[in-house]
Amino acid sequence: MRFVLSKRPGKLGNTHKEVNVAFKVLFLAHAPDADGKRDRSVIDTGMYQLFSIVVKDQAEALEVCGDCVTRENIHAVVLCPGFTHNDVAEIARLVGRDVAVSVARGDGPSGRASREARKRAGYLTKGTGI
Repeated sequence: MRFVLSKRPGKLGNTHKEVNVAFKVLFLAHAPDADGKRDRSVIDTGMYQLFSIVVKDQAEALEVCGDCVTRENIHAVVLCPGFTHNDVAEIARLVGRDVAVSVARGDGPSGRASREARKRAGYLTKGTGI
């Protein structure tokens, strides 16, 4: 949170407090070899903070998401296409009504291209199904 004190034009001595609160987004993705405590990054522009975390499975996603939403005061959660409808519902219940939950899904051809790329990378052979 940034606080900026500034004088209002024409009002000598009067100041007002301008509060800039960054829009905070958590992006979660799956990878079979991920460790949510290790595989993370933050991009902070001042007005936008993007927390990107790669998790191994849904159990870790719930743990990481709950912790991050609480500690970082996250406004929105964006999930990779590997999250199922049930996974998304669990996360939405966990974070509550005040946090937006979205899923980054493409159209049919994009979904097939993504699935093939994950298959080549070994995701589907390591028991994840994503």
